Amino acid sequence: HLMTSVLNRLLEACAHPTGNRGRERKMCGRYLLHTDVEAILEHYGIIKGWQYSSWAPEVFPSHEVPVLVMQKEKELRPMKWGFPAPPQGRGLIINSRGETVDKRPMFRNAFHSRRCIVPASAFYEWSGPKGNKTKYQFRIKERPIFSLAGIYDEYFDKEGRPYTAFTILTINPNPMVSQVHDRMPVILPREQEEIWLDTALKDISLVKSLIKPYDDAEMEMERA
Repeated sequence: HLMTSVLNRLLEACAHPTGNRGRERKMCGRYLLHTDVEAILEHYGIIKGWQYSSWAPEVFPSHEVPVLVMQKEKELRPMKWGFPAPPQGRGLIINSRGETVDKRPMFRNAFHSRRCIVPASAFYEWSGPKGNKTKYQFRIKERPIFSLAGIYDEYFDKEGRPYTAFTILTINPNPMVSQVHDRMPVILPREQEEIWLDTALKDISLVKSLIKPYDDAEMEMERA
C-alpha cells in the first residue's frame, strides 16, 4: 500500500506539477481553439478533410479535438485530451514534462514514435489565492493558430472501444508567463513543426532541442 501511495503521488505530480504553496500548479489545464476546421487545414497545408464533429472553442481535459499527425502525409485526427491514469491512479494525465518526456515510462515510447501538434488559438493560466484566482489568456501575436507540442497513444475505454489520447508538453516559463505560472506549454515555431512531426528522425537530441520556452517578445497576454 505504501508503494501504491508513493506511485500515485508521483503520477499526480507528473500530470499536475506542484510548486509554491497558494498557487495553482495545474499546468496548461485549458486552451482555446477558436477557429474552424477549414482554417486549420489551410494553416497546416493538410489535404485530407475532417469528417468528425465540431468542438467547443475552450478546450478542457477529456474533450475530443483535432490534432495534427504525420503518417504518409499530414492529417488531422480526433483525439481526447489526457492519457488515462495507470491502475490505482486517478484522473487524466494532461501534461508531460518536457525535461523528462523521453525517459518516463508512460511517455517515452510516444515521444520517440508518436509526436503530434495540438492546434491552439491561445492558452490559459490562473494566478492568485485559492478561491479568488485571476484567469489570464496567452496568445502569439498575429497568429490566430499556433502549435503546441504533444505526444499521443492508443487506449481502450471501459466499453472496450479504442480511442486516441494526447498530452501537451510543458517547460519552464518565459518571463511573461512566469508572472502567472511556473510552467508553460511547449510552443513550436513554424519552421520547427515538421521536425517535431517527423518520427522517422533518429536525432533525438535535435528533437529535444525544440523543447524550450517560446520567445515572449512574440506573445501577448491579458486577463480573460
